[in-house]
Amino acid sequence: MYFPNRKFTINFFQLAKHPKPFTPEARDKDVSVLIKKRKTLEDDDSNNIKSENDTQLNSQVEKHKRDSKESSPDIPEDKLSFQKYNFFNETFKKSSDLLKVAPDYEGIELGVGETVLMKAIASATGKNLNRVKSESEKLGDLGEVAMAFRLNQKTLFPLPDLTIDKVFDTFHEISATSGSSSQQKKVEKISSLIVSGKNSESKYIVRSLEGKLRIGLAEKTVLSALGRAFVTYKAVGKTPTTEQLTEAIETIKHVYTQLPNYKILITNLIEHGIKNLEDVCKLIPGIPVKPMLAHPTKSVTEVLNRFENMNFTCEYKYDGERIQIHKSKDIGSISFSRNSENTTDKYKDIISKSDQFCASHTESFIIDAEVVAWDVSKKCILPFQVLSTRKRKDVKENEISVQVCLFVFDILFLNGESLLQKPLNARRDLLKEAFILVPGLFQFAISKDLRSVDEIQNFLEESIAVVVGAYTGRGKRTGVYGGFLLACYDPDREEYQSICKIGTGFSEEDLDNFKKILEPLTINQPKSYYSYGDSTKPDVWFEPSQVWEVKAADLSISPVYKAAIGIISEDKGISLRFPRFLRIRDDKSPEECTSSSQIADMFESQNLNTAS
Repeated sequence: MYFPNRKFTINFFQLAKHPKPFTPEARDKDVSVLIKKRKTLEDDDSNNIKSENDTQLNSQVEKHKRDSKESSPDIPEDKLSFQKYNFFNETFKKSSDLLKVAPDYEGIELGVGETVLMKAIASATGKNLNRVKSESEKLGDLGEVAMAFRLNQKTLFPLPDLTIDKVFDTFHEISATSGSSSQQKKVEKISSLIVSGKNSESKYIVRSLEGKLRIGLAEKTVLSALGRAFVTYKAVGKTPTTEQLTEAIETIKHVYTQLPNYKILITNLIEHGIKNLEDVCKLIPGIPVKPMLAHPTKSVTEVLNRFENMNFTCEYKYDGERIQIHKSKDIGSISFSRNSENTTDKYKDIISKSDQFCASHTESFIIDAEVVAWDVSKKCILPFQVLSTRKRKDVKENEISVQVCLFVFDILFLNGESLLQKPLNARRDLLKEAFILVPGLFQFAISKDLRSVDEIQNFLEESIAVVVGAYTGRGKRTGVYGGFLLACYDPDREEYQSICKIGTGFSEEDLDNFKKILEPLTINQPKSYYSYGDSTKPDVWFEPSQVWEVKAADLSISPVYKAAIGIISEDKGISLRFPRFLRIRDDKSPEECTSSSQIADMFESQNLNTAS
């Protein structure tokens, strides 16, 4: 894609061409090089770009592309300082959420399914829809299909270059398209982009609309690259130290967890610099804070060793859904899921009652809680499956049949002040001062401060895995799936790696339900980003959608399964031994399942505890 009135291409897509193995550190450097190549120097004539600089820049970019194919070296810093392209002002200010139409919490979706994309490809390339479907089954990638068809297609006259403005404006138009014949209108808009795409552009347009670029560029890489780029840019003529780079990257990552909005983040980076970023970017009610997730351990002994001679808190694990509730005069009361999705409509019955559990002096807040299904007559928590039956959208309070209760465990913001720098025990004291216990509506999470292993019941860590395939049932399980292939997710390789077969822990009702839920997700062949062994190949493949929580006896090195391959062993993965199904995790997306690095950490932790 091209900048408006610029001659060069944005080559983030070269990241997909890196040889294996490709470390996250190398990728961070590579992305920052691409950013720095187009970053403006702070002078008055930054927009008066000379033609010889265009030639010089193109030469550098082409050289970097050739070098990347061989060994992915970083370009020396002193060769980058001459660039005068205002990359941030021309790119990030226009598309500050990268491949997102808007931040997750705004709830704006493209609403583009596979069928719409296939129709758009067929329309743009003059191919029959059945031909598009058959090629998709062969290649397993609609982006590759679009590119292959476009490369073989000739046009009567040259088409104008695609610009970033054009692509993202069209994405916004697609997200806003609704009503009668909206699907056809989306097909037409997507088709126009594909027609205008040159070389690999059509492939990445389609992948962007699918939300699966598959170039190994995760969010943490973008944040790391931003830190590198800004530090290097400010140090024109100098080479920043490792300490400066590390500090900048950690600052940006830390700020982004509190304020996950690229537009605000980058605008403040440009205006105030990285040193002042934490002072100007603080919690804002209405923008969800990224959740702090648990670090997996094998045993309580390991926890005690880590917190030696220190008090720590154990909390009851509620069988519900994570919820973050925000309130202020400007926004009223709203709620978000752990994925930063706005869930105010889903839980409007409890959000609308926030005045009932707020103390008189509580004006604004952000609280972290678990929402559970609640039996009003028996005054007890109901299983998560009951909670999952609640409608997500278009909810009418008088039609709600499943009542819910909040179990609050933390407060992050109170009366205009961020509390994130305060210790947990201080935050909990403030929490109990700011809110009123209302049985069956608003309750405080049960916790206990502990110091010794004798006070804690030993447990095994649960894992979260994605269902990618199933095995045909036999005997008593004839007519349903008899077992399933589960996978973890590797965010660096952007692939799902097989981790175990599972066939226990299911009731007959579970198996009947899984048949109904999973059958519509059936695909003819595995996705190109599935990594599995031939001996574990299932009878049926699925789209990555269902996330399950499972419990296992332990983890073991496996020549068959691919989880964490290359981390613990060069050619072997890790598998879960004797896995048992616990429950569906509707609150998690497939990419949020247990990662390959977490699996490796759990395996190493297990071995350390065994040795000790």
